[in-house]
Amino acid sequence: MSGKIKNALISLSDKEQIVRVLKTLQKYKINIISSGGTYREIKKLGYKCTEISKYTKFKEMLDGRVKTLHPKIHAGILSKRSNSKHRREMNRKKFKNIDLIIVNFYPFQQTIQKTKNFRKIIENIDIGGPTMVRAAAKNFNDVSIITDKKDYGFLISELNKNKGSTSLKFREKMACKAFGLTAYYDSVVSNWFNEKLNIIFPEKKTIFGRKISQLRYGENPHQKSSIYINDLFNDELGLKKIKGKALSYNNYNDIFTGLEILSSFKKTGTVIIKHANPSGASVNNSAIKSFQESYLSDPTSAFGGIVACNFKINRRIAKEMSKVFFEVILAKKFDRESLKILGLKKNLILIDISKFKHKKEYQVKPFTNSFLVQDKNKIIFKKKDLKIVTKLKPTKKEIKSAEFAMNICKFIKSNSIIIANNFSTIGIGAGQPSRVDSCKIAVQKARQFQPKKLKNSVAASDAFFPFSDGIKKLIQAGVKVIVQPGGSIRDQESILVANKAGVKMIFTGVRHFNH
Repeated sequence: MSGKIKNALISLSDKEQIVRVLKTLQKYKINIISSGGTYREIKKLGYKCTEISKYTKFKEMLDGRVKTLHPKIHAGILSKRSNSKHRREMNRKKFKNIDLIIVNFYPFQQTIQKTKNFRKIIENIDIGGPTMVRAAAKNFNDVSIITDKKDYGFLISELNKNKGSTSLKFREKMACKAFGLTAYYDSVVSNWFNEKLNIIFPEKKTIFGRKISQLRYGENPHQKSSIYINDLFNDELGLKKIKGKALSYNNYNDIFTGLEILSSFKKTGTVIIKHANPSGASVNNSAIKSFQESYLSDPTSAFGGIVACNFKINRRIAKEMSKVFFEVILAKKFDRESLKILGLKKNLILIDISKFKHKKEYQVKPFTNSFLVQDKNKIIFKKKDLKIVTKLKPTKKEIKSAEFAMNICKFIKSNSIIIANNFSTIGIGAGQPSRVDSCKIAVQKARQFQPKKLKNSVAASDAFFPFSDGIKKLIQAGVKVIVQPGGSIRDQESILVANKAGVKMIFTGVRHFNH
């Protein structure tokens, strides 16, 4: 577009700050076309404006469903100014070019957050707005499209700089943003329908996201990273940072692991995360004991880790936590005294998770130009399906201990082995290609930090033991109850070893790979 903007169409649900733009449009004598509430607001603010139905000579119909969907509007947007055929057609029809579109959409997402009224929700699916936006974005060579009030300042700057026009670079950038908005908006609508109909794996899967913030860096300092929220019913994650520096990719990765594990606790509990793996976890009626036990599981690995707890931090707990260098502490609020104590730790990040809620029922794992989707692993084991395969039978408490150990086990990178005692981890073997190596590491950790608790402990394995060598390592260390999925062709060999050693073994029939 070489010439100045002559005509602008404005259609807004969110009319905040539009007066800034109106002043500039008036300055450059740009005609304004609008409809409905936007028209009334512009007139109220004291600016000249032509109502759309008067402009098109076609009264809006179907309760306002059809307003801007008119050839005079869309021809004005889509005509190529340099195309002689287009110019002749526009002149023959006496249509004017529309050079600037300022549009935001019906608040569909806000509507589904506020009501379950189906009729109201459907009426807040915008049709005319996205149609105009797509048309203007397609014709960015000639038309400026503004979809975000954050860009009003940039538009004003462009108009002033170019004396009532805009640069091609600006229009192209705004077009890119506009297509991002229409894709996001349609994805929100599509995902709402999928959620309503309980469709997890549709033929066409869209993943929408709104950028929350730029992160300090990615997995490594040379990588860039941002965080997006992917939630139909919430605009925020529910994580309130009380103190500390900006979060990194790794911080969030560890935080999400911690939150995932916390959500599985039915009682007061703490988990310490390091590199997306738990270094220790404990549930206990006493909040401070749950922290202490989770820390004692592996004090070395806990250094520089993330503490996640499902309780409020008080002065006593804060004093205990302040003895160790942690990078992040997550809790359901902090009292005033605890904030004073923890506030002295210069680089410590404190996050209130009291408003955080787990919602997504599926997991996404991207890879180059593809991604995997699966539903969440919510099962630990079903008690009715448990098989006691040894001569000795576990007690009710031992079965509950086995459930705790397996619950932690399913969150650890495979192959994974958990050794636990009294609902606290004492040894964790994670992420080894060999299961027997994971057994060795779990035993090594327990012997290093809490050797006395190995006696009569419980061990959990995320998958079956292909050989009995791993089981022998656990038994030699003092484990008395072993819980595993079973399913190996050598299960009988493992059962024989357990029986011979007087160890109890439980088969769950449920595997928990976590790659």
